[in-house]
Amino acid sequence: MSESTASFGYRDVDPTEKPGLVRGVFDRVAGRYDLMNDLMSAGVHRIWKDATAARLNPQPGEVILDVAGGTGDMARRYAKMTRAAQERRGGDDATIHVLDYNAEMIAAGRDKGAPPEVTWGVADAQRLPLPDACADAYSIAFGIRNVTDIDAALREARRVLKPGGRFVCLEFSRPTGMALRAAYDAWSFKAIPQIGEWVAGDRESYQYLVESIRRFPDQKTFAGMIERAGFGRVSFTNFTGGVAALHTGRVL
Repeated sequence: MSESTASFGYRDVDPTEKPGLVRGVFDRVAGRYDLMNDLMSAGVHRIWKDATAARLNPQPGEVILDVAGGTGDMARRYAKMTRAAQERRGGDDATIHVLDYNAEMIAAGRDKGAPPEVTWGVADAQRLPLPDACADAYSIAFGIRNVTDIDAALREARRVLKPGGRFVCLEFSRPTGMALRAAYDAWSFKAIPQIGEWVAGDRESYQYLVESIRRFPDQKTFAGMIERAGFGRVSFTNFTGGVAALHTGRVL
């Protein structure tokens, strides 16, 4: 990949082509997205997401952005947590915006239902239709590697957060041990596309998703990108030996 190309799995494509290619992938997988996540990770993605929500620590009255929020898996966690906090000490309802580039994913999320504080909208992570410094917290889970310009998406996250705002990004990453990395590669390239073919009737889309994980920057490189976007107190936590990683930052 160069400045004049974007990665689409192992292919380098014109940056103007990638949004349409990614949209096609998620148009095809939207209806089985949550089921496939369970099958691909043996349900472990739920533990990673719970840990991410706990780190974000959403509070009553806050404006929370769930970007690339797809079917609303994270937003429902945030709503549950803010309501529990309200029961303990009161406060206003939170406002939780689920924003995703793909209308089919948003439709799948709406069909599953959500608490009234959750809103839904189609939006590009690189150009959010929101004013500066409007949100208390921003999360993106398993979505940033599908963005055409990751640096632009990170700068946009910084733009829409208030001073003191919290940034969390959960993404597949780089296993830290050689044995785990070998086992993970074997599972990813052999099992996941096959499961996609059996369950979703779509091997090609899941081949892309596996390849996109391999093209994504490792933990330290991505942490540096977050810092360059203007965030402070940047750190990361590996989950399951680095199969996934949670990166966090603050607007200082």
